[in-house]
Amino acid sequence: MKHLILVGACYLDTILTVPQFPDEDSKLRATALQVRRGGNCPNTAEVLQQLLLSGGGLGFSSTQNQPDSAAGVVAVTPPPSQEQQQQQQQQLKLHLVSILPDVGSPAIRKILSSFATPPAPQPSPSYDSESLFESVTSAASATATSVDFSHCLYRKGHDEAASSYIIRSGATGSRTIVNYNDLPEMTTDEFMKIADGFVSLQHDHNVDASSRGFIGEDCWWHFEGRIPETTLQCIRYLRQVLPGSTISVEVEKPGREGLAELAAESDVVFYSKSWAESRGYTNPEACLRGELPNCKKASLMLCTWGCQGAGALFPSPAGTGGGNNEQTAEVAEPDYLHCSTAEVFETQIITVVDTIGAGDTFIAGIMYGLLMASPSATATATATATKDRSWIQSTSQKEKKKLLAFAVRLATQKVQMEGFNGIVKGW
Repeated sequence: MKHLILVGACYLDTILTVPQFPDEDSKLRATALQVRRGGNCPNTAEVLQQLLLSGGGLGFSSTQNQPDSAAGVVAVTPPPSQEQQQQQQQQLKLHLVSILPDVGSPAIRKILSSFATPPAPQPSPSYDSESLFESVTSAASATATSVDFSHCLYRKGHDEAASSYIIRSGATGSRTIVNYNDLPEMTTDEFMKIADGFVSLQHDHNVDASSRGFIGEDCWWHFEGRIPETTLQCIRYLRQVLPGSTISVEVEKPGREGLAELAAESDVVFYSKSWAESRGYTNPEACLRGELPNCKKASLMLCTWGCQGAGALFPSPAGTGGGNNEQTAEVAEPDYLHCSTAEVFETQIITVVDTIGAGDTFIAGIMYGLLMASPSATATATATATKDRSWIQSTSQKEKKKLLAFAVRLATQKVQMEGFNGIVKGW
């Protein structure tokens, strides 16, 4: 089984939709109000859970005898059989590492039940952490696709979750976000204990002996790019104790010091348009090629660009030869691919409803494609092939474009609906 561990903040979002952004010291009536669970990594986990529950129904279609247009590379496959659903659900386990309020706080049930596909759990007589996990797990079903919350850090005595207050302008579609968070941040020592738990799987006699040594190679750790100094120590610790793990990072917030250092340590890097523009880049390719010299370990770099879609660069990380390897005499120019929203929605008018979490959805699409849907990825069952991530370089241009188009289409689907629930329907 593969493990995807998502490390980032979890919020309760209060979203106010207004006709236009208010002037300072003015009064304005909102046209809509929503309160929902948010946070980059939790959003990505919610989308991934729905993709996994689709049982492969959103897998890449066969491209045999099909044109090489991006519009044809992502298609709905026939509804999966029950056996196919069970098989996919057993291939990947999702884990969330977030700072949460006290386990007995009212906010906890709202946060955790937002991932459950069945109705939310009923109150448990004993509200300690063990009974809470049992309640949420049973409500979210006992399948392997249920998000594992056992690595979350619950702050005793803190009743309020981290909160985001989002003002969404109907006139321009802009989002103005004010965050509040008084929960103590995760420390390096706390993360090390979490990582050590995955290391211990290699010595767990309940794990099949043939796979114990491959636990690291079966782990993908994704970090939201926040608290860079702590995150950098966490990544370096993973390199020591689980050296075969894939590590990705999201570089999103403009002006946040230390994000470039995180990118330099990562295998997969996700850049946001706002961060790229703050560095003077005017398009995704310029950003990715401009940041390439800093990303010696990267085998995949991506940059989203709103309605213009996203771009991807496929360098060869140092040690694999070519691409982004300073040790080679001749440096090969990495492949760059771009996919626009128009390519994946050729004949459909795109009506933007809610852009909150579009980037998180894109990340979910890439992860799903690499871990589950890509023929190259799913065929990579051995530790050696996974460890050096050579399959990213060896896969064809056609498969790479399919991966990018899948994520762009998924993100475009998301902006046309409120929230994330039901994002896989109607494909």
